Amino acid sequence: LRVMSAISQVLRMLRMLPSAMAVAAPGVGPWLARRRWTREEGTLTLPGLHGKVEVLRDTWGVPHIFASDEHDLFFAQGYVHGQDRLWQLEMGRRLVDGRLATLLGPMGVSADQFLRTMGLRHMAEQAWAQVDPEARAILEAYSAGINARIAAEPLPYEFTVMNAAPTPWTPVDSLARGNLLAMMLGGNHRIELFRARLVAAVGEEVANALLPQNAPETPLIVPKEARLPGLKSVKTMSGLDSVDAVMGDPNIVSGSNNWVVHGQRTKSGQPLLANDVHIPLGMPSTWYENGLHGGRFQHVGFSLPGVPMLIVGHNGKVAWGMSNLGPDTQDFYIEKLDDPKAPKQYLYQGTWHDLHVRREEIPVKGGAPVVMEVRSTRHGPLMNVVMADELKGSEPLALKWAHTECQPLINAVLKLNLATDWESFRDAMKRWEGPGQNFVYADTAGNIGFQATGKIPIRQGHQGLIPMPGWTGDAEWTGFIPFEELPASFNPPAGYAATANNKITSDDYPHLIAHNWFPGYRAKRITDLLEAGTQHTVGTMRDIQAETYSLPAEALRPYFLAAALPADDLQRQAVDALKAWDLRCEPEAVGATVFQAWYIEVLRKLLQHKLEPSLVKEYLQGQYERHGSLHMPFVISLMSQPDSDWWDDPKTPEKETRDDILRAALGVATAWLVKTYGPKPEAWAWGQVHQLTYAHQTLGGPAIPGPIRRVFNSRPVPARGDNYSVDGASFLWSHPFKVVHGTALRMIVDMADLSRSVSIHAPGQTEHLFHKHRDDLMELNRKVEFHPMLHTRQAVEQHREATLTLTPAVALAK
Repeated sequence: LRVMSAISQVLRMLRMLPSAMAVAAPGVGPWLARRRWTREEGTLTLPGLHGKVEVLRDTWGVPHIFASDEHDLFFAQGYVHGQDRLWQLEMGRRLVDGRLATLLGPMGVSADQFLRTMGLRHMAEQAWAQVDPEARAILEAYSAGINARIAAEPLPYEFTVMNAAPTPWTPVDSLARGNLLAMMLGGNHRIELFRARLVAAVGEEVANALLPQNAPETPLIVPKEARLPGLKSVKTMSGLDSVDAVMGDPNIVSGSNNWVVHGQRTKSGQPLLANDVHIPLGMPSTWYENGLHGGRFQHVGFSLPGVPMLIVGHNGKVAWGMSNLGPDTQDFYIEKLDDPKAPKQYLYQGTWHDLHVRREEIPVKGGAPVVMEVRSTRHGPLMNVVMADELKGSEPLALKWAHTECQPLINAVLKLNLATDWESFRDAMKRWEGPGQNFVYADTAGNIGFQATGKIPIRQGHQGLIPMPGWTGDAEWTGFIPFEELPASFNPPAGYAATANNKITSDDYPHLIAHNWFPGYRAKRITDLLEAGTQHTVGTMRDIQAETYSLPAEALRPYFLAAALPADDLQRQAVDALKAWDLRCEPEAVGATVFQAWYIEVLRKLLQHKLEPSLVKEYLQGQYERHGSLHMPFVISLMSQPDSDWWDDPKTPEKETRDDILRAALGVATAWLVKTYGPKPEAWAWGQVHQLTYAHQTLGGPAIPGPIRRVFNSRPVPARGDNYSVDGASFLWSHPFKVVHGTALRMIVDMADLSRSVSIHAPGQTEHLFHKHRDDLMELNRKVEFHPMLHTRQAVEQHREATLTLTPAVALAK
């Protein structure tokens, strides 16, 4: 079967080659691609509009929509989303629906099975009845706009290469897009399983050290039923990995920053709000800039293709930004079934209950449909078959997810967009049940605020750290944290509020939000810089967003240098570079590369002392949400324990100490740098080794021939920052130093004068091949430079590049 699958993949690739190679041919490619570009000038007549709409595109490709009513405003937003991102919309929809195999053939089945089991589309269909009437009308107008674009203009070239065609967009497609966002930002299923595997393999003490809890005073109690011996043999998570291969692991190692500063700390005396969102980076951008002008909307900011309105931005009165709260909203339950091979019932509190069964049929391009049955207990779907081959015969695991009980996100998005003060803003936040976020707020009246959101479970009899017995009823959720008890602050005495995926609650907070917050290095650097000034401006906000100072290196470098005994000239040069480094991860810094390589080898040796090779590999891959960063505080703490048994290699007769390991790691790291980048330290500069390529989601991967990849992907660019800096650009510890995760957008809003507000995202506004706005924002973003957030018609006219007028096909009778 695997051979046949590989053959079918090769044949599919060969069928793609003629059209893909044509667009890669010099001279021919741009000509072919331009034929697929959409209209930006002139007039288009479209059925479904009430009146005339003007779409003014500025110098940076941002469309500012001016409409006479809200129906036409969101029809036009759907139209421009479809103009610039139709392939992204189609790929996202097939992903969330579990229909990748309709494009990719058998290689897409594994991801489809996982996503069908999660039921994102199924949840969206059920949620449609809960959508508020106003939000329903906006979704319908927006969907009509996308469909008008599909009918009126050429399809992007990707549809030809993949031999695909779009189907009409529906409001439920937009709701499902919100569910995908919730899954990307609100899950901890991977880390829960990985912790259980560590406990099964090496015990609780080692597991807690490598995946430290933020409340270490609370012991991890593992009942014998939860020790899951079946997890010991698991080597891969095939279903999860196949999803990540398409959309990128959403929470590899980093996250977003946001902060808001009160007028008491600004030069103008009015608030400043800053937000930079860190996510996996690809071609095109996840985000899309929009100006929306019509009815109650006078907005500018960032939208998500597939969803109407704005997700972050300002409406002339209120500005808001977001970062991921990362609450623990998922738990695995170990179930008892009547028949492990063909189960029909599960046990709960002494009684057998029928499994809920949902039949799913997955269409497969070039093959027969794959039929699957999703079986669920009271806790959720059984996940064994769709997560890993090795789990098929393991203990039955059901996944419970709070999002299944959340109201549609679109209701909150509408309330948020229309907020005019703190009270109406909080009313919107109350409806934002998933994914859980940190929101910062500012208004033109001079107020600032912070609000955490999310439907976060209250647990009984467990901590949500590992799978628990599901048949006893002793580890259930008893409800959700009331909105009024979620962390919030209005005009805080400090004069600012800032978040960076760090722990946001004090130790006496009565509820559990999460165990695995991101280490607080970004948050500390941000707050230190905010507290250092009382005359903040847009410029100082920019400087904080551009910060690449390494607090971990500040803590570790003294130990590294004190232990160093260079064995040759190259090791001496490496030590000298680290000694001379200013601790900023800037492109020219050789010391940054030496530090990172040295640290990775130290970490690898510590892991090898306690874990078998397969677990070392998986831990270094860092693909289990925040665990990819949790080791740094642990390693720093070990430095003050030079004789800890963590430093000792059990495979040698002598007892190694901290300095022994640091010296050995220097030798291995230097040899690796020489082998990988050459013997001249100037070739080790951070920007030469730490680079980012915005890869096309479908045609940019390693399986695609190089000439095609080079057309569909961006060029490699040097990346500033690292996994822990404010300006973050993260890499996997197992694959240094290729950037997989970084800053996708930046925004700074000046409430004293909204015309001074600035924004940027990357690589560009459009997905169209060879279009100037496909990657024209990439260099600005790399340098932490911006363009103005144009808010008024006058400002847009001053930077206008093109005007497209949309007119109704039939004039409506008055």
